[in-house]
Amino acid sequence: MNWRKIIKETGVLMLSAAILLTGSIENGEAAKEGSGDAQDVLVQAQERDATFAPAIRYFMQKPEAKGSSTPYGNNPVAGHYVQADDAQIYYEVYGKGKPLFVFHGGGVGTPYEMGQLIDNLRKDYQVIVVSTRGHGRSEIGHSELTYEQKAHDMLAVMNEVSTEPSVLLGFSDGAYTAYKVASMYPDRVERVVAIGAGTLKAGFFSGEMKVEELAKIDAAFIEQQKSIMPEPERYQEFCDSYMNFWGKIEIGEDFLQTIKCPVLLIAGDEDDHAPLVTMVEAEQYIPQASLCIVPKAWHTAFLDNFEVTWAAIEQFLQKDASQLTGSKKVDYNRK
Repeated sequence: MNWRKIIKETGVLMLSAAILLTGSIENGEAAKEGSGDAQDVLVQAQERDATFAPAIRYFMQKPEAKGSSTPYGNNPVAGHYVQADDAQIYYEVYGKGKPLFVFHGGGVGTPYEMGQLIDNLRKDYQVIVVSTRGHGRSEIGHSELTYEQKAHDMLAVMNEVSTEPSVLLGFSDGAYTAYKVASMYPDRVERVVAIGAGTLKAGFFSGEMKVEELAKIDAAFIEQQKSIMPEPERYQEFCDSYMNFWGKIEIGEDFLQTIKCPVLLIAGDEDDHAPLVTMVEAEQYIPQASLCIVPKAWHTAFLDNFEVTWAAIEQFLQKDASQLTGSKKVDYNRK
């Protein structure tokens, strides 16, 4: 760590706080009580000094893509752990204000892929960035992988941070997790932003996910993940469990109607993981849902067309909850 630069840019008085925090940071757990301001200073210093932050990338990140200066998902300065049933779940905290939880995509997902969104959100919210079970620094555990389990994990994190109703923002697998949290714990969720998560038939996602094959696509990402995973020797075991889980998932009208909070669905018009028709169906089934279709965008709409995606999210978040009644449901020809 470049302490000389920290002294220069944040002042000598903060150095002692930084050193005191380092003992916790090196154990992967920043102090939680009374350390918010000091932790913010450390995060800011880290972002000004690349040598202070461990490098990170998201899966198949293009060479020309500019990622965030904050290594979300691999940032021990902002990191914490909480025990959730049989696994420790890792999360990071940024900013101040109303709590907003970010759940990344699954499989090869990482919080860092959502870096530009998090950069914007933390200006006005306390943003809690969660590495979901089996991803990044979070443990895999030994329980069967289900959305009920994922919701329990998220509730454990939420209980550590705040008991007030919170905003959830999820992408793909993370969006389905947000749905489940909102359904199971409605008093804990004020509103949800769901990117790329529509209706789903069992078997739509099938096949295998082999670590060695993923490494052929993006070796640097796979090596990065192995380096931060608590149990890298179980990487393939997790991939097998994850694909078995995904092959059985069914998301339909009965479940989606149980989500009572306001929901903004965001759909890329070229998404083949959550095809547009499934997003339209989800908007019809969730009572207080609205739908934003992002043009010329794939599953990762927030990467492919950030401007449209962010404009929709910002407007949804800024509205008073009483105004978020969802779009009028229009009849259409169903098969």
